[in-house]
Amino acid sequence: MIIKSEIAGQVWRIVARVGQKLAIDDTIVIIESMKMEIPVSTPIAGIITELHVEEEDLVEEDQDIATLEVLRESE
Repeated sequence: MIIKSEIAGQVWRIVARVGQKLAIDDTIVIIESMKMEIPVSTPIAGIITELHVEEEDLVEEDQDIATLEVLRESE
């Protein structure tokens, strides 16, 4: 599953790391836009397999942020 940015801005902080297991609503990155910090969170539990951005990158709305391997309920 590809996680996308909901807003244009600059990647302020990367919270999650490749290989990290995340629960629903865990934050992957924080984007700064118009002096506000907007978290990009997981909509479903999974493991981060790839990050498509680095800190200080400029991102556009709907840009790929990370790839998440979705976990089955039993995992």
